[in-house]
Amino acid sequence: MNDGIRAREVRLIDSNGDQLGIKSLREALQIAVDKNLDLVNVAPTAKPPVCRIMDYGKFRYEQSKKEKEARKNQKIVSIKEVRMTPNIEEHDFQTKLRNTVKFLKEGDKVKASVRFRGREITHTEIGQRVLNRLAEECAEIATVERHPKLEGRSMIIILSPKTT
Repeated sequence: MNDGIRAREVRLIDSNGDQLGIKSLREALQIAVDKNLDLVNVAPTAKPPVCRIMDYGKFRYEQSKKEKEARKNQKIVSIKEVRMTPNIEEHDFQTKLRNTVKFLKEGDKVKASVRFRGREITHTEIGQRVLNRLAEECAEIATVERHPKLEGRSMIIILSPKTT
């Protein structure tokens, strides 16, 4: 901005957004000084570079306010985990299902995993049935983001809440 601009000629844009045409750098700086504003290079790669006359401090302040507003409005999605075993009993499954539904309604993703211990790893289809059943039970409020997949000694499925 201002004296940091190294081009000989610049395409000048007024503070109102009107194009003033191609001016020499010295002339553009003089116009900016007369209006008590800054000359800011907005497109340095263009031929000739595009410069705008603006209050740079005010511009930076408004940009920071927009960024803060964007950060405030964004939703942080956390991943909650529910762990099960392949031979889970019905009541335990219902408890895990209740927790999963609660997490999904709060807007969080759920990573459900079935941990195989010892020789259980030879019957991965049992764990897959447990995870598929969990996905079917949550079908109204969740979508399957990642289908059951074996990673090491555990099988993992990721459910995300449906957007309405």
